[in-house]
Amino acid sequence: MNATRFDQIAGRYEQLRIAVFGDFCLDRYLEIDPARKEISIETGLPVHNVVNVRAQPGAAGTILNNLCALGIASVYPVGFAGDDGEGFELCRALEQCPGVDLSHFVKTKERRTFTYCKPLLVSPGKAPQELNRLDSKNWSPTPPAVQDTLEERITGLAPSLDAIIVLDQVDIAESGVVTRQALNALHTISKAQPGLLILADSRRGLRGFPPFIFKMNAAELAAMSGTTTKLTLEETKQAAINLAQSNRRPVFITLSEEGILGVSPEGEVHRIRSLPLRGEIDIVGAGDSVSANLTSALAAGANISESVELANAAASIVIHKLGTTGTASIPELSSVLL
Repeated sequence: MNATRFDQIAGRYEQLRIAVFGDFCLDRYLEIDPARKEISIETGLPVHNVVNVRAQPGAAGTILNNLCALGIASVYPVGFAGDDGEGFELCRALEQCPGVDLSHFVKTKERRTFTYCKPLLVSPGKAPQELNRLDSKNWSPTPPAVQDTLEERITGLAPSLDAIIVLDQVDIAESGVVTRQALNALHTISKAQPGLLILADSRRGLRGFPPFIFKMNAAELAAMSGTTTKLTLEETKQAAINLAQSNRRPVFITLSEEGILGVSPEGEVHRIRSLPLRGEIDIVGAGDSVSANLTSALAAGANISESVELANAAASIVIHKLGTTGTASIPELSSVLL
């Protein structure tokens, strides 16, 4: 990609309106100074002294962070937070992101705020070391009233959008935002607005999803193809072609160190290899940066190959940001690509 084409694509980002529909969580980082370790007088157990606490939107919020870093004009989170302290922190963090409109975000007493609490050992001159994570999740089905409200919000918003990114982050089906009711509503939207770009990703796999643009990793593609064995690169390409032709939508497959594969419904295959490592890495958030960059590029008029190139560069930037779930900005992308 040359500088002129990069500027053409990135220059359109400031006109885009993109919704992120899915499971927003609070990423709460507890920075621990190991030099201040103590032994509790009461229990005799080690005490980890937290010297700094920081919070940022996670899960679907990570996609949102990446859209904001790209300078997308308007970003609409559509999801829920509980009426609790974590929900307050999450909404405050979302409000601080440029271009974010929270008017379609739901706050409810019927759910708790999905939270990833991440203790980090922070020592001078060393990369942060993450300890065992403490998660807060919802283990019961999302109440019908909450589902109805979410459906109303995304249905009312859709006509004004250039794209929707769908992220299903929960471990238990029907316990988050992307329920069967939500998928049916999104499918209705896609049929009513055939030009609206909808990209979907799910940690439990995309089997049963309507025919949106699919983004997944190679293991998820193998599982969708009905095999438990690792696919070769050629088998991955063929499975992706079959899926793209079946959905009549592009399919994007992340291949870890092998890069990213993009396939058109016509069977065209575009693969961009991963960029060389530049030091220690942390892969958390790389997939979400790919989703954000693929969607933004496609919505801005990029072709599949250009979109994959931009997403691959974003992932390379993000994995080199340690101790946080990072993002990739336009200047950072430019420095890697040009």
